[in-house]
Amino acid sequence: MANPKRPRDTNQLAKYIVDLTTGDKTELEMSPKAKAGQLGGLKGGKARAATLTPKRRKEIATKAAAARWANKSNNE
Repeated sequence: MANPKRPRDTNQLAKYIVDLTTGDKTELEMSPKAKAGQLGGLKGGKARAATLTPKRRKEIATKAAAARWANKSNNE
C-alpha cells in the first residue's frame, strides 16, 4: 500500500499522527473488503475466462468483433 488513506477529520488525523510517532500504529490497516476487492481486480479476467463455456466465449467474441467492424465502417 503506497499511499494509505489518512483521516480527514482534524482530531482523527492528530490521533493518527500521535499513534504513528509513539509506535502504537505502523500504518492504516486495509479492511478485509478492500483486500478482497484488490485481489479480485488482480485475478478478474483470468477467473472470468476460466468460468466461461466455449460457447459463451464465442458469443462474446462475435459481439466484440461486430462492434469493432461497425465502428470502423462508421469512421471511414
